[in-house]
Amino acid sequence: QMQLQESGPGLVKPSQTLSLTCTISGGSITSNGYNWHWIRQTPGKGLEWLGLITYGGNTLFSAALWSRTSISWDTSKNQFNLRLMSVTPEDTAVYYCASHLDWGQGAQVTVSS
Repeated sequence: QMQLQESGPGLVKPSQTLSLTCTISGGSITSNGYNWHWIRQTPGKGLEWLGLITYGGNTLFSAALWSRTSISWDTSKNQFNLRLMSVTPEDTAVYYCASHLDWGQGAQVTVSS
């Protein structure tokens, strides 16, 4: 079982970029067959999948958010990152990183001036 932990600013101003990092422990980000996801939860929309990066470093994004979303990784730190650009208050949510087996505890991000 791996442990995942989200980190990043809890407050972002409108039009700026939301940046979060997920740190993995108890295993490797390059473990064969693992995909690493970003998911968010809002009161209005429920759970929303944002995108993923595979154990080989390939990425896939939600059709609704692909133009604003970037996912990258740092294998030396066993971390993967989310960048969501041009945020609005509607991007306020709890952001989770996850594999198919494990989830982080979530990070609240509020978009407000």
